Amino acid sequence: MTTVSRAHSEAGEAGAVVSRLIAANETVLRALTGRLRARPPRFVIASARGSSSHAAYYGKYLIEQTLGLVVAAAAPSVQTIYAAPLHVEDALFITVSQSGRSPDLVAMAEAARRGGALTVAMVNDAASPLAGTCEFVLPLHAGPELSVAATKSYIAAVAAFLHLVARWTGDAALDAALVRLPGRLRTAFTQDWAALSDLLTDASDLLVIGRGTGFAAAKEIALKLKETCGLHAEAFSSAEVLHGPVALLEPGFPVLALMLDDAARDGLTRVVADLRAKGARVLAVGPAATVPALPGLPPDHPLCDALPIVAGFYGGLDALARARGRDIDRPRHLRKVTETL
Repeated sequence: MTTVSRAHSEAGEAGAVVSRLIAANETVLRALTGRLRARPPRFVIASARGSSSHAAYYGKYLIEQTLGLVVAAAAPSVQTIYAAPLHVEDALFITVSQSGRSPDLVAMAEAARRGGALTVAMVNDAASPLAGTCEFVLPLHAGPELSVAATKSYIAAVAAFLHLVARWTGDAALDAALVRLPGRLRTAFTQDWAALSDLLTDASDLLVIGRGTGFAAAKEIALKLKETCGLHAEAFSSAEVLHGPVALLEPGFPVLALMLDDAARDGLTRVVADLRAKGARVLAVGPAATVPALPGLPPDHPLCDALPIVAGFYGGLDALARARGRDIDRPRHLRKVTETL
């Protein structure tokens, strides 16, 4: 009998985590969004590493599409190595971290607060140095996450961004979709992604493509395939893949396409057709998938629909890692908390 990995078990908790997060963070979000409405920020900066940076990238698309505010990615080394001052007056500075203990992220949040930004921590450890540094803390409520590969904390961080945007904008449709999200995550996690192993058990390379929040999710999927399966996977926006990465394609080259039923659907469909015509072996997932496809959910809200795709991927990741001879709970050369400067 195959033993379920710790990573798989923790990923399966994501639906419960999101339910808990929504219920627990209402009070702090009322205070935070009240502040944001009273003094709207001129722009937003996101600071994060690893899977948390992919959650922040998802948040970038959410904020830019709904609020029209530019979201920039912080470069912590500018502060920790090069000691450059930050002039971020009237900015919203959001740091995303599972542990809240990486020195560079803490130092960057401190510098942003000194520089005049409103600082927010999205962090799983509400007693961490990062939480103590920021003016507002949005706990992820993921509970202990012992597996090296961040799964439920990644989904919680994206849900925290969705929760923030829903409350900040007062978008009733997004709010309703957020309520439905935990159930959709549970369903997606239990779907059969055996076709992923069929595609990738013997693969050495993979392109993962998407657009908008689908591209943000593609970045997370590519990272997890590297760290848990030893697979060289790279994520590209479907707008960029034909500008250079397409030169990698040989007959049978695997491509995973994340296809959402949103404004980018038609363009992504054309790119997928082009890649298939060039000989790529494309496997699609998502509400708009039209080629050989993995199981997915029907569309709900275009800003939420990429997250169940990630949950489904997490559900199938254990089997793929085993098929490739990897122990998903013991990724090579990695440890749970990486402290960078």
